Amino acid sequence: MKIEITAHDPAWAEMARAEAERWQRALGATLSRVHHVGSTAVEGLSARPVIDLIPVIAPGTDPDSLRPLVHGLGYEWLGEHGLPRRRYCRRSSATTGRRLFQAHCWSEGDSEITRHLAFRDALRADPLLRGAYEQRKRHCASLHLHDPAGYGACKAAWIDSVEARALASLGEDGA
Repeated sequence: MKIEITAHDPAWAEMARAEAERWQRALGATLSRVHHVGSTAVEGLSARPVIDLIPVIAPGTDPDSLRPLVHGLGYEWLGEHGLPRRRYCRRSSATTGRRLFQAHCWSEGDSEITRHLAFRDALRADPLLRGAYEQRKRHCASLHLHDPAGYGACKAAWIDSVEARALASLGEDGA
């Protein structure tokens, strides 16, 4: 898979909204809400053209019980996929095979939700930080053009640093 960074597309917000509505209709009360996260959720930021969502699983719901419903939405279910407590799902185009959506399902109250939202919101609030992240992403893509894992690892320390500052600004409890 080639790492492709494209200019921000205003249509990403609408795509995320429509997909979040699909999730809400299909899963109903088992979801508290669906957040749009990742680079496509940040206006003006170039990104890989894959929409990242966080479906927040309602209290008392066993995440694994949602698997058939998620399959019904056309998603592949990969379980935790390397991150404890997360349920990772992805949907690709049936015609082209290109990845369209990634869903990172977390239970209500999980600290990972706060972490993702803090990072997104920090990028939304600071144009200089947003520009620095875009530079980092483009640099990492140039080094790891056909290596998604290498691309992710290349960005990791930068992201961790920004997340730590964003979480610290929220206070110790993350709220």
